[in-house]
Amino acid sequence: MRAVRFHEHGDESVLQVDEVDRPDPAPDEVLVEVAAAGVNPVDTYFREGSYEPYGLPAIPGVDAAGTAAEIGEAVEGIAEGDRVFATGLSGAMPGGYAEYVAVPDDRIAVLPNDADLVAAGGAGVAAVTAWRALVQHANLRPAETVLIHGGSGGVGHAAVQVAAATGAHTIATAAEGYHDEVAALGADAVLDYTREDLAAAVTEAADGDGVDVILDHRLDEYLGFDAEVAAQGCRVVGIGENDPEIGFPVSAAARGKDLNLQLMSMFNTPSLADALDDLASLWGEDITIEVAHSYDLEGAAEAQRAVMTDSFLGKLVIEP
Repeated sequence: MRAVRFHEHGDESVLQVDEVDRPDPAPDEVLVEVAAAGVNPVDTYFREGSYEPYGLPAIPGVDAAGTAAEIGEAVEGIAEGDRVFATGLSGAMPGGYAEYVAVPDDRIAVLPNDADLVAAGGAGVAAVTAWRALVQHANLRPAETVLIHGGSGGVGHAAVQVAAATGAHTIATAAEGYHDEVAALGADAVLDYTREDLAAAVTEAADGDGVDVILDHRLDEYLGFDAEVAAQGCRVVGIGENDPEIGFPVSAAARGKDLNLQLMSMFNTPSLADALDDLASLWGEDITIEVAHSYDLEGAAEAQRAVMTDSFLGKLVIEP
């Protein structure tokens, strides 16, 4: 089979397309014929070496979706020909930038028969992160108001749909050019994150009461802002930052509102398969993934460059 690999750590130029043996699934694995693999920032961290892959040469790609081609003898609930999607790959095993990938049964789930496999290829990290943040950590409830920073991003646009599916009042920030698309995903209010009166606009969109849950992808930039717009007892879930020293800049404001800050990583999810199963039950009508651009295997280097530098709505994917 053909697969993207890097034989040493470095920039995008170390990625190359190789001919390699097609994997044989272990008893607890599903061999997936890959229709699409999502391109995520974490893929670049493995390539650069800030995260350690399973070994070199390595096949990147945390996410994948496709058709179950062969089933390990110990696998239950998945049959050959099923449409499936997976996440949590490439750290301890080869990833999804390949024509086939062997996936352990604890990080894969069956999709509906009519699921768009290209869109599902970009779902894993984004959708599971959004689901775990809002449903498992924040316990978002229908009567509550949620603020999602970066509503056009990979996690953000999935989070808007998760929040809308719960029935919560959803406020999102995004660049002005993406407002209509983010609103179409289910946001009740979409606000330009560059506006000087953003805090007042968020408060107004929350009917003057503040927000109950906040999903923050840049804690070092917005944590003080979060304390300002939060309602009493607000739960802030942080999924990213660029500064290792994170804390509320005005602790009295956070303390006065009894704010709860939860830091999380998708890779700590107790059962990726269970989270994927939950998302599969909502796939299509309530949740999907917007594909901004698709690349072939030879375009992997450009895709990894773009995921770190370009502005787009949704996800980038590779179609082998």
